[in-house]
Amino acid sequence: MSQISLTFPDGNSRAYDSGVTAAAIAADLSKSLAKKAISATLDGQHWDLQWPITESGAITINTMKDEAAANELVRHDLAHIMARAVQELWPETKVTIGPVIENGWYYDFDRAEPFTPEDLGRIEARMREIIAKSDPVRTEVWDRDRALSHYRESGEPYKVELVEAIPEGQPIRMYWHGDWQDLCRGPHLQHTGQVPGDAFKLMSIAGAYWRGDSARPMLQRIYGVGFLNRERLKAHLHMLEEAAKRDHRKLGREMDLFHLQDEAPGQVFWHPDGWTIYTTLQDYMRRKQRAHGYVEVNTPQVVARRLWEASGHWEKYQENMFIVEVDEEHAREKAINALKPMNCPCHVQIYNQGIKSYRDLPLRMAEFGACNRYEPSGSLHGLMRVRGFTQDDAHIFCTEDQIRDETAGFIAMLSEVYRDLGFERFDIRFSTRPDVRAGSDETWDRAEAALEAAIRTVTDDFELDPGEGAFYGPKLDFKLTDAIGREWQLGTFQADFVLPERLDATYIGADGAKHRPVMLHRAILGSFERFLGILIENSAGKLPFWLAPRQVVVASITSDSDEYVQEAVTALRRAGIRAEADARNEKINYKVREHSLAKVPAILAVGHREVEARSVSLRRLGEKQSQVLPLDEVVKMLAQEATPPDLRGESRTG
Repeated sequence: MSQISLTFPDGNSRAYDSGVTAAAIAADLSKSLAKKAISATLDGQHWDLQWPITESGAITINTMKDEAAANELVRHDLAHIMARAVQELWPETKVTIGPVIENGWYYDFDRAEPFTPEDLGRIEARMREIIAKSDPVRTEVWDRDRALSHYRESGEPYKVELVEAIPEGQPIRMYWHGDWQDLCRGPHLQHTGQVPGDAFKLMSIAGAYWRGDSARPMLQRIYGVGFLNRERLKAHLHMLEEAAKRDHRKLGREMDLFHLQDEAPGQVFWHPDGWTIYTTLQDYMRRKQRAHGYVEVNTPQVVARRLWEASGHWEKYQENMFIVEVDEEHAREKAINALKPMNCPCHVQIYNQGIKSYRDLPLRMAEFGACNRYEPSGSLHGLMRVRGFTQDDAHIFCTEDQIRDETAGFIAMLSEVYRDLGFERFDIRFSTRPDVRAGSDETWDRAEAALEAAIRTVTDDFELDPGEGAFYGPKLDFKLTDAIGREWQLGTFQADFVLPERLDATYIGADGAKHRPVMLHRAILGSFERFLGILIENSAGKLPFWLAPRQVVVASITSDSDEYVQEAVTALRRAGIRAEADARNEKINYKVREHSLAKVPAILAVGHREVEARSVSLRRLGEKQSQVLPLDEVVKMLAQEATPPDLRGESRTG
C-alpha cells in the first residue's frame, strides 16, 4: 500500500498508509485526543474523522475547543437531528435541505399540515431524546444509480432532484444518524450524544419555495439556533430580545421618523423628524469632507447603457440595475439607460473634463449620490436593505505613490466620524481578488501589494478575507460592533487600477507623458439609510443630543405658565436648539411619558414656582430625577450639547 506524509501544526510529519482516517490518526497520536476528536482540517478543508485520506498534506485534529469547527459540526448535526425528529413525529413529511447558517441552521419540509408553535416544543423534546441515545453517525459514498433508486423507493422526490443535480464524477455521500439517513456533503460528529442537549432552541417557522422558485412547491422552513454551551445560548437569546426592543422599524414608528409602503417597495418616505436626522448627519459629513480636502460634485440619475458597458458594470451588475427605455425622437431603436446603482463611472467623467497634471493629484471627489439597485423583495428590510439610497460616496484620484498617505488619511477621518457618532472601536478586513474579476493578474498583483503596504503603515491589526474583493480591485472593509455585540460592515476603501484604464482616465506626469491614475473608492457610512437604521438600533432611539430631531420639549404644569413656556421655547430656538412647546391641558406625568416614548432627550417642565424663579425643571431621557435650574443656564448648557462635535472642537481633523 502506498504511503502519504501528513504534517502537524508543530511542524513534525508522519507517514501513514494511503486511506487512513483522521480518527485513526488521532488514536495514533494519543488516546486522549482520540476521545476528544470531532473532525480534522486537511489543507484548509474541514474533514470528517471517517473520511479516508489519500494524499499528503497538512492536518490538524479538531476538538470542541476549536470553536469554528465545533460550531459548524454541532449546527449541522442539529439540522439532521431536527429532520429525524420531524419524520419520527410525522412520518409522511418529506425532507429537502438543511444548511448551517449564522448562529444555527434551518431545514425545509414538505408537509400537508402547517407546523404550529406548539409543534416546535414537541420537536425540541424529540431532538433531546435522540441526542440522549448517543446514536452512532456513519457515512458512505454511493454511486448515482444506487442513490436515485434509494430515494425513489423511499418516496423522497426532493432528494431525487438533488442527486440528479450533482455533477457526474462528484461523490454522493450518505450519512446515517442512528437509523435515519440523509444526503449530505458532511462532515459530521461521530455520535448524536456529542451535541450539547441544552444549548439549542427552535426559533420560528417560515414559508420557502423549493429552490427559491415561486413556481415550485411552497415548503415549511424551521429555523433553529445552536451553541456549544447553555451560557452562549442564553446570551444569544438575550441579544435577540434586546434587538427586538431596538428594532429601528418599531422605533421609527414610535418616533414618527419614516415609513415604507407597497407602492414604492424599498423606498423610504422620510417624515419631518426623520429627515431632520438625515440632513443633520449629511451636513456633518459635508463639513468633515471639506475639512479633509474633498470637493463635492453631483452627477445624473439616469445614464446611458454605453457608459455602464464601458465601465464593466453592465456585464457584472446588470441584474441589480433598474433599466429605463426611452423612445428618443428620430431614433430607430429605443434608447436604453439605467438608473445609476453607483457613482464611480460618473465621477470618472468629471475627472476626464480637461487635462489633469500630477500636480492636481490627489483629487478627492465626493458626492451624496442617490442610487437605485434592484434587491429581491424578500430581502428588503426596513432601512437596512432598500432599493433607493444615498451613499456618502467619494473617489480619490491619485498616483500609486500617494496610496499610502491617502489610506492613512481616510482611516483617520473614518475614526473621527465613528467616534463622533458613538462607535469607539472597529475592525478591518483586507479582501483580495475574487474569482470573477476585471483586469489582468499583473494589475491585481500591483493593486493588492499597494493596498497591503498602505494599510500596514497604519496598522497590522487587520484580518485577511481572501476572494472577497470588488470585481475591479482589492478593498478594506470596516466593521463596527454595536451596543449589543452585533457586527456591521459599514466603511469601505477600494484600490482600483481597472476603471481608469477602461474609461481612459489619464494625467500628465512630471516626465511629460500620460499616466493612469489610481482610483480609490471610499465610503464611511455606506448609505445614509442603512447607517441611520444601525444608529437608531445602537442607541435604542436615544440619539446623541446634536442629532436628535426633537431636542427639547417645554411642557406646562399649569395653564397660567403658558406664556413662560413660549418664552423658554423662543430662547432655546435662538440658541440653535430644536425646541417645541407642549401647553396641552394634560397632566405633566402624561406629557413626560409621551415625550419619553418619542425619545425626546430633554423635557423642561414649568409651573408656578418656575415662572416666579425664572427656572425650569430639567428631566433627561432615561433619568428618574429632575433638576431645577435657571433658564439661562439650561439654554447655555443645551446649546453646547446641540452643537455638532466637529464644531465644538471635540473632533480632530487631519
